[in-house]
Amino acid sequence: MIWAWAGALLIGLTLGLLGSGGSILTVPVLVYLVGEPDTVAIAESLGIVTIISLVGTIPFILKRLVDGRSVVLFGVPGMVGAYAGAFFSKFVPGSVQLLVFAVVMLLAASMMFSNRTGRPAPGRPRMAAWKIALEGLAVGVITGFVGVGGGFLIVPALVLFGGLTMHMAVGTSLAIIALKSISGFYKYVDVMRDAGLAIDWELILLFGAVGVAGSFAGNMLGARISQERLKKGFAVFMVVMGVIIFAQNVGALIA
Repeated sequence: MIWAWAGALLIGLTLGLLGSGGSILTVPVLVYLVGEPDTVAIAESLGIVTIISLVGTIPFILKRLVDGRSVVLFGVPGMVGAYAGAFFSKFVPGSVQLLVFAVVMLLAASMMFSNRTGRPAPGRPRMAAWKIALEGLAVGVITGFVGVGGGFLIVPALVLFGGLTMHMAVGTSLAIIALKSISGFYKYVDVMRDAGLAIDWELILLFGAVGVAGSFAGNMLGARISQERLKKGFAVFMVVMGVIIFAQNVGALIA
């Protein structure tokens, strides 16, 4: 179980450092280290990510590093999308959800390798509000369906199209992740009840508390660690995990 707690700490650290990436670890930690069933792990992941990202946003709010316009334009449609994604999850088996999760994980790794969170081009106009809302809706569906916050998609969009600095994008991303995760988790409570499955509330609270500690540590370390090296190292780890999860669940579907 010590590895599970280490995983929870790592989730918080990466969220605090990058505003993304940490939540994509939650499902593998719950499935492979804690032993939770697939669908239950995805539901609990959203609860844990809600706690970590909500509390982790506070330091950024105090430093005025959260852009309210982006939170509204990206976060509100994201909440609708997360609710819809959680609703549709009850029509597919957990192995299919994990298969999609593995693909999302590999996509996240490729975006980290490609360095798409660089500086916005000087004078680049902000993306139209409806386009930001549409992307928020799409990322929200992914959040609800596979239980990830989607920060690896949100941060590049906020920097490249929203015109935000990297630090502002990280804080804004955490606020958006919190909103989407709350919405998805709310729906999953109904989905779990209808399926006769139980959510481990104690596990969510304990993992959330450990992750919060990690997010504060990550926030403090952010100014001292090269984010580029951290992202690429984390991307390698996600490629390995994504391939393993993909292979296991493709095998389960074929068998």
